[in-house]
Amino acid sequence: MIAIDAPRLLGRIRELGAVGRDGEGRLIRLAASDTDRLGRDLFIGWLRQAGLDVAIDRIGNIFGVWQSADNAGKAPLLIGSHIDTVIDAGIYDGCYGVLAGLEVIETLKASGLSPSRPLAVAAFTNEEGVRFSPDMMGSLVYAGGIDVEAALAAVGTDGSTLGQELARIGYAGDREPGFLKPHIYLELHIEQGPVLEREGIPIGAVESLQGISWQRITIDGVANHAGTTPMSMRRDAGYAAARVVTFLHDRAAASNSPTVATVGTMRFEPNAINVIPSRAVFTVDLRDPDEQRLQAEEAALAVFLEQLAADGIAVTVERLARFEPVVFDRQVVELIEAAARKRGLVSRRMTSGAGHDAQMIARIAPAAMIFVPSAGGISHNPREHTEDAELVAGANILLDVVTELAEFEG
Repeated sequence: MIAIDAPRLLGRIRELGAVGRDGEGRLIRLAASDTDRLGRDLFIGWLRQAGLDVAIDRIGNIFGVWQSADNAGKAPLLIGSHIDTVIDAGIYDGCYGVLAGLEVIETLKASGLSPSRPLAVAAFTNEEGVRFSPDMMGSLVYAGGIDVEAALAAVGTDGSTLGQELARIGYAGDREPGFLKPHIYLELHIEQGPVLEREGIPIGAVESLQGISWQRITIDGVANHAGTTPMSMRRDAGYAAARVVTFLHDRAAASNSPTVATVGTMRFEPNAINVIPSRAVFTVDLRDPDEQRLQAEEAALAVFLEQLAADGIAVTVERLARFEPVVFDRQVVELIEAAARKRGLVSRRMTSGAGHDAQMIARIAPAAMIFVPSAGGISHNPREHTEDAELVAGANILLDVVTELAEFEG
């Protein structure tokens, strides 16, 4: 049974993790930024060292392709994830899957085996969605979910435009998104949750992914003096916003379902200690692996907001993003479980609570994901950590599944 080159994979994870540090040592590689360019340059250098054909599409997605005269023209088996990060990130989220994909291809190239179809690794643009919205943008465009021109026109949190920034850093490619339709898509990722570590299980065979509903809610009341306005006469936007937060938390906490609800951002106007807020603007993140339950939570929130409006305040709702739950390919999930058994590893089927590029590519090809444990369930944080042995084990499972799916011949 062949195995990946563990020192090479682990070394690259750490080398890429050192790229994009600010003066305080924080890892920040936001999409289409100067530090993102540095990470992309390093990755492309490794692709070329591996002898892969490099292609970049118009949304900046990077592909390294191993093909031969015998299999050229066939749909590739695609492995992917992303290398952009959040602010003050860890080194594993996304990057592990991309670099493990490259490692699997290099290992198979060195093995002397010949695949019946091409193998490719992808680094998708703007998965995190920190600088440009929506998140998972590169894979969403690639799957046809957003027009490429609309995505390139996205305005970032700093006022920049994605298309101009990709051109500025040299990653506005010439290939049309979707030019390389995959036969099957695989993504290896840290769990970003506590389940595998808590249960002592090294491998997660991800069979589904939660639906996600993002909304921005604006509540308009009336600003007034904090000391002279009686409580009964207030139209307090801040209090109304607090009622929404409490409603969402209490409803999700009391449910027997896996529904989760989060208010992640909030700002008040005029934002003064002695003024009743005239406006509250906040975001709501609802998630559930069942579409009907997710719709029910959205409807319950809408009814509650209508009740708030009846109390004399104005409520405006803006849809930011909406993705239905995804069920991954059953046969590929079973192959992941079988590969774990052959390596003497326990696995469990899982639902991903986070969004991933796999949910977008699943629109156009059979897809599945492999999870490895995250220490403490921590991610999007510099304390994000997975043990080296767990990273290597996950990469070897990916290697075995790719070998099975790509129909290798000696």
